[in-house]
Amino acid sequence: MTKGCVYTRRMMCVGIAAFAASIMGISAQVLADSIPNVTVKGHRTTVKVTTATPVQQLSKESFTALGIGNVGDAVKHFAGVSVRDYGGVGGMKTVSVRSMGAAHTLVSYDGVAVSNCQAGQVDVGRFSLDNVSMLSLSVGQNTDLLQPAKLLTAAGVLNIETERPDLDRASGNCKWEVLARGGSFGLAEGMTRTWWQMGGRTMLANQIRFSRADGRYPFEIDNGKLSETQRRMNSDVKDWNGEQNLYCPLGNGGELHVKAYEYLTRRGLPGAVVLYNPMSDERMKEGNVFVQAKYKQTLSDKWAVSGRAKYNYGYSGYRDKGSMYENGTYATNHHQNEYYVSATVSYNPCQGLKLALAQDGTLNHLHSDMPDCPFPTRLTSQSALTAQYKRGAWNLSGTLSATFTHEHTVSTEATPDNFRKLSPTVQLSVQPFGEELMFVRLMYKNTFRLPTFNDLYYYRLGNRSLKPECADEWNVGLTWNKDFDGFIRQATLSADGFHNKVDDKIVAFPSTYAWRMMNFGHVSITGLDLSASMSADLGEKARMNLSGNYSLQKAIDVTDTEAKNYRHQLPYTPRHSWNIAASLNTPVVNVGYSAIGMGKRYFLQQNTDENLMPAYVEHTVSAWHTFALGHTMLDLKVEATNITNKQYEIIKNYPMPGRAFRITGTFNF
Repeated sequence: MTKGCVYTRRMMCVGIAAFAASIMGISAQVLADSIPNVTVKGHRTTVKVTTATPVQQLSKESFTALGIGNVGDAVKHFAGVSVRDYGGVGGMKTVSVRSMGAAHTLVSYDGVAVSNCQAGQVDVGRFSLDNVSMLSLSVGQNTDLLQPAKLLTAAGVLNIETERPDLDRASGNCKWEVLARGGSFGLAEGMTRTWWQMGGRTMLANQIRFSRADGRYPFEIDNGKLSETQRRMNSDVKDWNGEQNLYCPLGNGGELHVKAYEYLTRRGLPGAVVLYNPMSDERMKEGNVFVQAKYKQTLSDKWAVSGRAKYNYGYSGYRDKGSMYENGTYATNHHQNEYYVSATVSYNPCQGLKLALAQDGTLNHLHSDMPDCPFPTRLTSQSALTAQYKRGAWNLSGTLSATFTHEHTVSTEATPDNFRKLSPTVQLSVQPFGEELMFVRLMYKNTFRLPTFNDLYYYRLGNRSLKPECADEWNVGLTWNKDFDGFIRQATLSADGFHNKVDDKIVAFPSTYAWRMMNFGHVSITGLDLSASMSADLGEKARMNLSGNYSLQKAIDVTDTEAKNYRHQLPYTPRHSWNIAASLNTPVVNVGYSAIGMGKRYFLQQNTDENLMPAYVEHTVSAWHTFALGHTMLDLKVEATNITNKQYEIIKNYPMPGRAFRITGTFNF
C-alpha cells in the first residue's frame, strides 16, 4: 500500500471516530434536555443458571482472581472450549466450541456481532479485559427474546459485555481511571478511561489504550539428548485501541447505546520453529473501525422492540521477505466493509406465552490486491421466529430461522450459487422439585456456516462451488444452584452431555496441481462437560471461592471408511481437558490460583506416536489489594503466569511463553 493510501485510511478512521463523537454529543444533549433528573439505585444480584442451554460466565472479579489479561486467555477457563494459540505475545487466538471449528463460534461485543467475512473467525486475543464486566459463552442460544437473528443462528456465542459508567454522589459528574501495567518480555500497557454524566441520566464514556511488547521470551528445543535454549524472534507487537460509548436511558427500561471503536496493531508473525530455525520476516498490520448503535424499548405490558445498526471497516496488510519472491518481497492488502441492520419485536399474547420475530440484513464487500480478486459482495438476510411457553415447572421454546444470501462478483468466472436454508431449534427446561433450583434441560439445534471469502476466492486456493458446512447439535444437561446459611454460602453443579455432527466440512484438500478448498468431511463429536463452584465464609471478613471444569470430547473423522485416519481424533483436539481456580479474599490481601490442563492430542489427521503432542498443565498465581489514598483509590495487582516454567505448544512448532510476571496499578479518582 502506498503512503498516500495509508494516510487516506488513517484519516478515514479519524473522520469516522470524530463523526461518531459528534453524533454522541448532539444526541446526548437532546436526550438530556428531554429526560428528567432521576436517580436509580440498585445492587448486583446472584446469577442463577436456569436456561435450557449451557451458559458459562466469568465476571470482572474472576478475571482478577485468575490472573488473565485478554479474552483469548479467559475463554480457556470455559468447559468444552478449544483455543488455538499461535504463540508469541501477539499471536492469534481463535475459539472453537465443542470441536465444531472457530467459524461456528460467533463473537458478540455489547450485543452486536463482531464479524470477519474474509477469514470467518475472530482473533479474540485482541480484546483486553480491562474494560470488560462480564464474559459469557452460550451453546445453542440463550432465552433473550430481543436478540438479533444473527445470534440465534450461531452454534455458540461468546458475548463480551463492557463496563458501564458507575457514578455515585462521591464521584460527582465525572470519574477517571488510569491504568499502568508492566511485565516480562518488554510488556508495557497504559489505559485511561473517563465517565461523564452529561445531564439527566445520560452517560458518556471514553477509553484510550496502548500496549507494546517485544515478545522475546526463551524456549527450549530438544535436539536428541541435548536441549538448546533460544529466544522467540519477530514476536513484537504494538497495538492501540480507542472506544467511545454513549448511554441514554429512555424510560420504561428503554435505552440507546452508541459505540465507536478504533483498533490498530502492528506485529511480527514469529512463524513455526522448523529445523531449529526460529527466524521469520513476516509482518502484519491490521486496523478495525466500527460504529454501532443498539436500541431497546418496552412499549407496553405485551410489546417490546429492539434495534441494532453497525458499520464496520477492516484492513489487513501482510508482508514477507525472502529470495523466493520477485524483488525479494511479497505483500498483500485486504479491505473489508460491512453494513448491518437488525430489528426485533416481542409480543406476549397471554400468560405463559411469548413470541418474537427478528430480522437482520448484512452487506459485505471485500477488496484485495491479490491476483484475480473478484471483489465479491454478499447480501445476507436472516429471519428468526421464536416462541416460548412456560407453565409451572416446564419451559419450552422453539426457533425457526431462515437465511438467504445473494452473491455478486465482478469477474467473468462462475459466481457461487445463492443460498437458502431453514434451521430449527427446540429447547426444553424442567424444574422438577418445586422451588429447588435444579433444572433438567434438553436441546436440539441445526446450524451452518457459510464459506468465507477466503474459502471461495483466495488466489489458487478458493473454490466457488463450495457448499456451507451443516451441523446438528444435541444436548442433555442438569444444573443445580443452592444458597446456604452456614460455612458454605453458595454451590453450583452442572453436567452436560452432547453430540454434534458436522457434514460437508470445508477443508484444504490436495488436487492435481495445488491445494483447493473442498467439501470433504464428516465429523462426529460426542462429549461431556462438568462444572462445579462453591463459596465459603472464613470469618466475618474473609471468603474463599473454588471452581473447576472438566471436558471429555471424542471428536472423530468419519468421512471415509477406507482412510487411515477413519475414526481418529481430530487434530489439536484433546480427549481430556480441565481447569481449576481458587481465590481467597481478606482485608489484608487477596490471592488467587488457577491451573489449566490439556491432555495429549495429535497435530495431524492420523493418531500415531509420531504425530503426538504431550499433555501439559499451566499454573498461575495472583495477589491484589485496594489502597485508599485520600479521594483516590489504587488497585494494585501482581501476577505470575506459568509459574513452573512449563515448555509446551498448543500448535505444533509454535512454542508458548514460559514463566512471566505482570504488575498492574489502577487509579480511580
